[in-house]
Amino acid sequence: MYVPLWLNFKNHNRHIEHIRIQQPIFATQNKNMSTFLFDKIVFGPVKSRRLGVSLGINLLPTNLKICSFDCIYCECGWNQKKQADSHSLPSKTEVKEKLAEKLSEMQETGVLPDVITFAGNGEPTLHPDFAGIIDDTLELRDRFAPKARIAVLSNSSMIHKKPVFDALLKVDDNILKLDSAFEETVQLLDCPKGDFNLQKIVEQLIAFNGNVTIQTMFVKGSFKDKTVDNTTETEVNAWIELLRKIKPRSVMIYTIDRDTPLDTLQKVPVEELNAIARKVKTAGFPVQVSG
Repeated sequence: MYVPLWLNFKNHNRHIEHIRIQQPIFATQNKNMSTFLFDKIVFGPVKSRRLGVSLGINLLPTNLKICSFDCIYCECGWNQKKQADSHSLPSKTEVKEKLAEKLSEMQETGVLPDVITFAGNGEPTLHPDFAGIIDDTLELRDRFAPKARIAVLSNSSMIHKKPVFDALLKVDDNILKLDSAFEETVQLLDCPKGDFNLQKIVEQLIAFNGNVTIQTMFVKGSFKDKTVDNTTETEVNAWIELLRKIKPRSVMIYTIDRDTPLDTLQKVPVEELNAIARKVKTAGFPVQVSG
């Protein structure tokens, strides 16, 4: 399947999980640090900091990051500035075949995943057949690994699309990004592409009626001569106020764990993450910390 990249962002609309890689990866180099891409459609299983033993699904090209964000902390690196008009995405049929093959293999060994996770080289909900792929995955999960959960790690930019929204309601863990309550901070941290409106994103998150997990990356440093820090009291308090409106089933907070495109970012100490987590718990939400 071939999809025009930037046309896809505008018309189809759309962190990868921080995991210990056990499978070969497709390394990419930039002038600051070493980042990586997943070189398979179905990869792993891998050990996730947040989700346990995870079998990953990459709906993007295996040699290129495609994302509606260009997060300064993304371990897949930057979106490429100059690209061809189209790039190959795996077809719905190909994804189903690869997943069935891997789950069958794992079933034979008696070692099944805790979770099947949509992550990979960018934003999974950009795939035009995302909703159908979710249906196929539910079917295969029920056949081969009925105890496994299905998770989607998304930057929330495509949830205004009804097929995406409805598909996310079908999975066990729809884990959606909200890095700040302030548009300026989101623009600095996540560098969203195309039209982006934080208020509309929040409205869509509220529309899940609590059937959503919020994931937030906390980071410090600098970018474009500006200070990066979404751990301040002002930032955290405003973010918690949005949590009160969204009413998520749970919250995941974490910090950088791998190389990033910038060498000016700093890992937030786990003590600070735990302090934020205490505020989240006080607000009434279960919270998981990955430092």
